[in-house]
Amino acid sequence: MARTVRLVPALLASVLTLAGCGGGVHGTPGGSGVRDPYFPKAGNGGYDVAHYALRLTYAPDAHHLTGTATVTARATQDLSAFNLDFEGLEVERVTVGGETARWNRAGQELTVRPHADIDRDDTFHVTVRYSGAPETVTDPDGSREGWLRTADGALALGEPTGSMTWFPGNHHPSDKAAYDLTVSVPQGLRVVSNGELRSERTARGRTTYRWHTGEPMASYLATLAIGRFDISRSRTPDGLPVYTAVDPAEAAASRPVLGRIPEVLRWAEKRFGPYPFSSTGAIVDRAADLGYALETQNRPVFPGAPDLTLLVHELAHQWYGDSVSPKSWRDMWLNEGFATYAEWMWEEDHGGKSAQETFDLLYSGDSSDSVWAFPPADPPSAARISEAPVYWRGAMVLQKVRQVVGDEKFWRILKGWAAAYRHGNADTADFTAYVEKQAPGEDFEGIWEDWLYGEGKPERP
Repeated sequence: MARTVRLVPALLASVLTLAGCGGGVHGTPGGSGVRDPYFPKAGNGGYDVAHYALRLTYAPDAHHLTGTATVTARATQDLSAFNLDFEGLEVERVTVGGETARWNRAGQELTVRPHADIDRDDTFHVTVRYSGAPETVTDPDGSREGWLRTADGALALGEPTGSMTWFPGNHHPSDKAAYDLTVSVPQGLRVVSNGELRSERTARGRTTYRWHTGEPMASYLATLAIGRFDISRSRTPDGLPVYTAVDPAEAAASRPVLGRIPEVLRWAEKRFGPYPFSSTGAIVDRAADLGYALETQNRPVFPGAPDLTLLVHELAHQWYGDSVSPKSWRDMWLNEGFATYAEWMWEEDHGGKSAQETFDLLYSGDSSDSVWAFPPADPPSAARISEAPVYWRGAMVLQKVRQVVGDEKFWRILKGWAAAYRHGNADTADFTAYVEKQAPGEDFEGIWEDWLYGEGKPERP
């Protein structure tokens, strides 16, 4: 009932528009969000994106971005209007199916009203032309994302919602798509993004780069690095392309660790199953230009030269977080708990502490009080989805599962989980159901109640 009331103004506008062009009314506006528990306005209802084609021109000195975004989507309902998440930049023109569309903006919502209704299951193309100075935004936890200006260019990072500052789209991890980026910058600068570099051409003082990402990608994992980079191209022993881009100031310090990417991937495939993407690598920028690492798809971003543990963490995310992405931001522990546990496994497999020893230290250590601040599957607010319980206590949940099922079945569960939801989305309920199905007859109720959802420090049996 409340939903019908909220739609009345937009529906009335649709009626008046269509009445003027002699059409009948059968569509309703798509939702302005997907009701994520922490970011309710993120994403949009009524359609599913298949592909983003972005054509961008950036002038670092003037800090000016010109863009044309073509979004290809399938309607999941009859649509009289739909929304795109887009923040800051000035919209110049919007077309749907090549015809000029009406549009208006309110906060991060760009509402598009096509010339004619879009039928359910129809594929449509919306093109947005825009320009201006892209913004840097501050997350609820105080970190910076969006379009970050660097000493020699820019770096675009999107977790959780910063991608909307440089292209319009359905910016929620539940809607994944393929990407093609064509980016023009002043000659002498490089452009690095996800996927594979298709071409690089220089003319009249500018260089244009074309990047293609074929596997589905959540928009928060999209990245764009513009600047002066030392580029290294190689292949793993299995033939997987490795592309790394490193700020020259970080090149010497980064070389030994980045040289171990093939080794880490070989180990990860034994533990997690086949690598889910068509290339790998890394982007290393100056630590002063960003304050954190991020598991951007194909090639994670690092603030200065990473150590080996951080490399293992971010590469593990390619399975857990990038290929198997969260259904909502409440499910962050499925990203961070798994990647943290990968660190424990790497240490265990390479002569260091066992995962159980790391678990024991966290449980008994004086420094572990923050681990028990809240349950990993239910952070209290958007500002806390990247805090210690999501990482460390999330990893402890996995160790508790391992204790119950034993090593052999546990390794099968890790691989099977990555395979069952490959290039898709999953939530905590999916995970608990999957574990129970793989280990029938075992009792996981105490783990879920005490370690995954329980408040405070669980009693240790």
